[in-house]
Amino acid sequence: MAMLAVIGGTGLSSLNGFSDPQSVSMATPFADAEVQVEKFIVHGEPLVFIARHGAQHTTPPHKVNYRANIWALKELGVTGVIAINAVGGIDQKMAPGVFMIPHQLIDYTYGREHTFFTGGQEQVTHIDFTDPFAPPMRELIRQAGTRANTDLSTNRVLVDGGVYGVTQGPRLETAAEVKKLQRDGCDIVGMTAMPEAALARELALPYASLALSVNWAAGLTDKEISLDEIRVVVSEGMEYVIALIEQAVLLNASVGSTGGSN
Repeated sequence: MAMLAVIGGTGLSSLNGFSDPQSVSMATPFADAEVQVEKFIVHGEPLVFIARHGAQHTTPPHKVNYRANIWALKELGVTGVIAINAVGGIDQKMAPGVFMIPHQLIDYTYGREHTFFTGGQEQVTHIDFTDPFAPPMRELIRQAGTRANTDLSTNRVLVDGGVYGVTQGPRLETAAEVKKLQRDGCDIVGMTAMPEAALARELALPYASLALSVNWAAGLTDKEISLDEIRVVVSEGMEYVIALIEQAVLLNASVGSTGGSN
């Protein structure tokens, strides 16, 4: 059975409105603490949810146990992952409130446990990561986003394609760093797509991101970045996120498995 998972980021620590919630604790080789997973039934179809930063949003980006989370999803039999990411907009089209389905990323993180292949394999293992976000999953999100817009009174802009620059955090970037990201070709900047995307690829788990621009990146306006304003944008965007997830579950069930990891 095709089963989607959602990894919720800032502003999405739980899924409300879906039926038959069930909490599951998953032991993994990568943490003493078990991974907390929620399971739902959406129109008769299963949906799995993990809060990336914890139920109370207390785990900063560089401290998330990405390996444990991805391992738990694979063990549960998940066949595709939609990652929800709050990001800063760099490109002019990525104003606060605009969504993107990125197709590429540049990894600027460091010091994170970024691979399952830490030794002990029969030989050194490399993965193809040419397309870090699985095209079938990206297309599923695109179609679900279009359908979600027909169900809501206010349509959301959903940009198909872009480059996600992944920084270390938890601090926000400097204006000079954002200029560098611009020169490197980044359209958005966030802190959580890596190593999450690469770990999913290592376990052949199709993975894609739905990124919500919650502010202009540093130095692109004369205003300081306001966390209160970010919270408002995040809150206003969650109705669309929930509607999109619902449509993604329905679409995923109609086509079966979302396909391979590329």
